[in-house]
Order: sequence, then C-alpha cells, then structure tokens
Amino acid sequence: MTIVKTKIDRRSFFKSSVLAGGGMLLGFNWLASACSAEASKTLTMPDEWFEINGFLKIGENGVVTIMSPNPEIGQNVKTSMPMIVAEELDVDWAKVIVEQAHLNTDIFTRQLAGGSQSIRQSWPGLRMAGATARMMLITAAAQKWNVPVEEITTDAGVIHHKNSGKKAGYGEVASAAAKIPVPEEVKLKDVKDFKIIGTSRKNVDGHKIVTGQPLFGLDYKKEGMLVAMIVHPPAFGMKLKSFDATEVKSMPGIKDVFSIKTYNDDYKLQWTDGTSFTELVAIVGNTTWEVMNAKLMLNVEWEAIPTAEKSDLSGLESTSEHNAKMAEMGNKPGTEVRKDGNPEDAFKNAAKVVERIYTAPHQAHNTMEPMNFFADVTDTNAVLFGPIQTPEVMEKTLSARLGLPLENIDIQMSRMGGGFGRRLYGHFMVEAALISQKMKAPVKLIYSREDDMTYGIYRPAYHALYRAALDENNNLTGFHVRMGGIPDSPLHANRFPAGAVDNYLAERWTINSNISVGAFRAPGSNFNAVAEQSFLDEVAEAAGKDPIQFRLDLLKRAKENPVGERNDYDADRYAGVLEMIREKSGWETGSAGKNRGVAAYFCHNSYVANVVDIALDGDTPVIEKVYAAIDCGIVVNPDAAVNMTEGSIVDGIGHAMYSAITFNNGQPQQENFDTYRLIRHAESPKSIEVHFVENEIDPTGLGEPPYPPVMGALANALYKATGKRYYHQPFVNNTFDV
Repeated sequence: MTIVKTKIDRRSFFKSSVLAGGGMLLGFNWLASACSAEASKTLTMPDEWFEINGFLKIGENGVVTIMSPNPEIGQNVKTSMPMIVAEELDVDWAKVIVEQAHLNTDIFTRQLAGGSQSIRQSWPGLRMAGATARMMLITAAAQKWNVPVEEITTDAGVIHHKNSGKKAGYGEVASAAAKIPVPEEVKLKDVKDFKIIGTSRKNVDGHKIVTGQPLFGLDYKKEGMLVAMIVHPPAFGMKLKSFDATEVKSMPGIKDVFSIKTYNDDYKLQWTDGTSFTELVAIVGNTTWEVMNAKLMLNVEWEAIPTAEKSDLSGLESTSEHNAKMAEMGNKPGTEVRKDGNPEDAFKNAAKVVERIYTAPHQAHNTMEPMNFFADVTDTNAVLFGPIQTPEVMEKTLSARLGLPLENIDIQMSRMGGGFGRRLYGHFMVEAALISQKMKAPVKLIYSREDDMTYGIYRPAYHALYRAALDENNNLTGFHVRMGGIPDSPLHANRFPAGAVDNYLAERWTINSNISVGAFRAPGSNFNAVAEQSFLDEVAEAAGKDPIQFRLDLLKRAKENPVGERNDYDADRYAGVLEMIREKSGWETGSAGKNRGVAAYFCHNSYVANVVDIALDGDTPVIEKVYAAIDCGIVVNPDAAVNMTEGSIVDGIGHAMYSAITFNNGQPQQENFDTYRLIRHAESPKSIEVHFVENEIDPTGLGEPPYPPVMGALANALYKATGKRYYHQPFVNNTFDV
C-alpha cells in the first residue's frame, strides 16, 4: 500500500461542501484529467444535486458523478478514467455516472486529447481523487460511530465497522464527509487489490452511440441556428483576390456571403493555429443543402501569393518537386543530432554495407465525422460547442481574435467522430466564431469532405537514408540514419538501435513548405517504424540471422553494455514484447509455409511488437492474421485496450498500403474517397490476436503505440510473400511520383 500526499505542486482540493439533499460535493483543481462513467438504466438519481462543473459528487443515495474534463476522441477515456477513481473510492461501479465537463482551467489541467497521455498524465491525480474522497467518508463514519478510523473498512460503496456490526452507504455520511478537512495524505491500494482496474467495462457511451443519440458536434442544434460553410483557395500558395456574391445572395435560404480573416496580421500563432488559408469566403444560410448549392454557384477569383517566404520550394508546389528536393537533401550531409564512436571508420572498414532509401507521402486525416463547430458569439461572451482536441489552448486564440476575456468564453466539448491529430488544430473553431460574430446569430460551421481533404494539416512527406555496416562475421558495427521531410524531420535519434551499436550517426534535415501539416497519429513514428523495421529485417537477412533474434541480440547489448547515456527506451521492456510475440505467434514452430513479417517499436512510453501473416490470392495480398504484443504498463480496461489496438492495426495497414495526398501546382489531387484510398472491410486482417505484458508499471500510452510497428511488419511480410522489398509508401496504389 502506497501513502501519498494529497497536494501536488501547490494544487490540492478545490472545494468540498454539502449538496442540497445531504450529498457531498468535492472539487479538485489538481485533477489533471477527471473521468466519467455510466449508471445502469434502473439507477435512482438523488433527490437533488447541483450541476457544478469539475466536481466529484456523491448524492444522498450513494450515487457518484465524476465530471469528465478530457476530450473523448474514441480512445475511451470516458470509461477508463472513472474506473481509476472508482477503484480508489471503492464504490459500486453500477452507481457511477458521467457528465462531460466544459473547459474549466480553474479546476482542471491538460484538457487535451493528444500524445497518448490522458491516462498516463492523470493516473496519480485520479487515484488520489478517489482515495481522498473515500478517506473523508470513512472519517465521517468513524466520528458518527465514535470508533477509530483504523477499524473502518469499505466495500463497493458501503462503510463497515466489523466490531460493532455497523454499516452505512456512502450517501448516508456524504453530508458529514463534506465537512471533514481534507487529509494531508492518503493510502492508495496495492495493485493486487484492484477490483475494477484490470477488468473489462463497456463503453459508457456505447448505448447512445449505437442508438443514434446526439453526442457529436454535427448533432448539435439550437433554435435560430444558421449553417455556414467556407470556401478556401484551391491551391497552396494562392490567396483570395475577389468574389462576386450577387447571384448567390439571392438564392433560397442564403443569409449572407462575406470574407473573413482567421488571424490578424499582428497575432503570434500558437502551435494549434496551423493553417495555410487565413482569408476565406463564408456562406451562411438556413440549411446545409441550401448553403452547399450556393457554394457551387459562388464566383471566386484567386491569385498566387507574390512571395513564398516560408517555403524552400516554388510558390505552387508539386509532388514531383517534393520528391526531387527530398532526394537532393537526403544525398548530402544533414545536421548531426547524435554520434557515437567512429561511424566513418566503421563503414570504411566494413565487409558489407547495406544502404536503402525509404519515402512516404503527405496524408490526410479524414476523420469519420466531418469537421464542424457551433458558435454563438455576442458583444460580451461566446459559447462554443463541438469536437476539439485542444480546447484549453484554443480558448486563448479565441480570446485574442474575438476581443473577449477568457472568462467570457465557454467551450463545451462534444464526443468526436475521430481526430487522429486533425482536431488538435482549431482554426475551424475560430472560423465558426468569426462567422457567428459577423451574423450576430448562432452558427454551425460544417466542412464538406472536399473542404477538409484539400485544406491541409496533413501528415508531412518523409524521406530517410539508412546504412548498416557489417564485419566479416556479419556483426553490426555501424549504423547511420539521415532523415528529413516536408516540412518536418521525423528523426528520433535516441531510439533503438541507438545504444546498441558502437558506431552510430543520426542526421536530420527539413524543407520548408507552403503546405500546412500537423500531428498525424504517432507523429514521426508512423514513418520511422516502417523504415527502421523494414531496414533492420533486410540487415538481419544480409547477416544471415533470424529477424527476431537479431533484434534481441542488439537489445541485449543495449541492456548489458549500452552505448551512450541518452537512449530513450528500456531494453528489457523492448525485448519483452519481442519475446512475447515470438511465443504467441509460434514464430519458431509455426512459420512453415507462412509469409510472415515481424516488427517492434517504442513510442509514447510503450512497447509494441507485431507479426503479420500474409497469403497471396493470385497477385493480391490477403492479410490472414496479425499478432500484437504490448507493454503499456497496467491495462485499465482490457476490452477497450484490445479494441483500440485492433483499430490501430487496421488503420496502420490501410495508410501504409493505400493512402497518399499528391499535388500539382499547389493543388491537392485527391479531394474525396473516390481518389484518396482508404482500407476497405475486405482488406482488413481476417484475425487479430492481442496480448498484453502483465506488470505493475503505471499506465503509459496506448492510443498511438500500436499504430506504427504493424506497418513495418506488413512490409516485411509482403517481402516474404512477393519477394519484393517495399521502400515507398503507399505500397499499393502508389501515386507518390506524381
């Protein structure tokens, strides 16, 4: 049992008070990401409790509500987080319900969905929230019964005093507990005593999702609400010159057509403001259909930007230019990021050198739910509702752009129909707010699929040169990676195999571009894992070694005699998922007659290994099975973790095989799913088998880590099936050379 202080960096309980009807209200201004849960359909609500954002509430009948501050993006934090609080509170799961909190920076921190950090960052705070509330309830009961606190126990929301036989539900002492001083320290459960954490619980929004109840931004309606759409330049490197809305304004249902400037010239953009198109045309009307028809008729004239100051390329960029420039940069020394030993001598004296180049195109996020946001802006305040991953950061942008104080902006978060990084960037919130401010009316902004797919915020295009030096005994003596992209380098210089090779060199380079990019699920890693793991397989083959054992030998070196002191990974945990995947896939005993590939990767503090089995139907690869071994620490909700892993695997395979955005004179060549290829049901793996390493390490990331390595395993399996190495994404439907 762990004893912890209830204060973290001067943050402690925000407030505790008695609710009307005798309940208990407890607030936490240090609760980094509070949580939520679902009541059974027969649960009786308390007679009365107040709707106060950001508080854990206990009704007089023992029902518990925990507000959920973090955005729900499909990662299931609205179930997993409340499980953590409920565990330490020792409450009956059937008596826990959920409410989604608004943005509230006075109470919560890190109201953000990104980086696979929600559970990891909030784990201590959520546990303390439950444990501290439980301690206050116990203390209230001890005082009521005049017995020592040490003699009190709890079980599923009921307080017991074994010696006297007395017991009480949490609701019976909630009012008294609210008056108890917050304890300076509390005891947390031992992992072996968990009853809720580590057990599978159904998605708290599951019933609402499958029955079509309004949860998403597109569902939101308000009386008097207008619908808006935007028109942006058709090509990166162009801007608005003029438009004629005379005909459009006379069309049925159209209220107005005007231009908006998303950001003022003197505003210093935050990282979440990323966009290439800051001056747009807005069309506002009564219905989506009327606005879409008007948009087709709008006469807009565009012009090239006179200078492309932020680009190392032409003003109107093409994919062929991207490829040529990346090949040029990849062929000359980059900026040295890490150097161990003497890699120059290692390659000079090598008996064998393996050298390969890997590339990947820009890609679009393509969230299932189209981009949208509701805004109701007046002269004094703003209310916004919709799907956003970064409400806390975007509130500051809105305040600056609208000229309103932060306290007068209310951002309410809907459930998101996908994000994958696209909704980290809130320019669409700003656009909705500006349109509402201009119209002096509530407005819902909606992007068409074409609007979003051609707007940008893409995954960057990447290029990597890998080299390996082998001696006469086929030992790896040197390793060199030179990696860059448009406009970011995905290089993680201190990841494996850094630390496992005596002579190691990592270089980076970048190419500035007019095309707006952003975080794409597992940023950087989504390319690194494919290139690095494909290359390691080819090196293992050149060395005449089994690919799993080759990696394990390197990890043994990194564990027992590591090179350097900046290695990001734990070699033991890394080797652990490789050992598990070898066992679970039957790598040594069940590989005969199978075309299979392996990969393992570390990112977002977690370790994942995959084996992919492929069969050929004529010339068409068929993915028979994917195995996954994952070390992400304690798994809070196993079923949800499996579901997220399965989704990551399908997503990773699809993007590696089929997806690309290409450009011709700045114009995206893919505008909808007829030209931008995503994986189809029949192309998904026939079977996915997921295994988790069991340990007592605090939870780490899971939303992103299962995504990158499956693409490397896929490339290696394709090689076994076809005899061809896959160096350039997408592996099928490759339009990257446009």
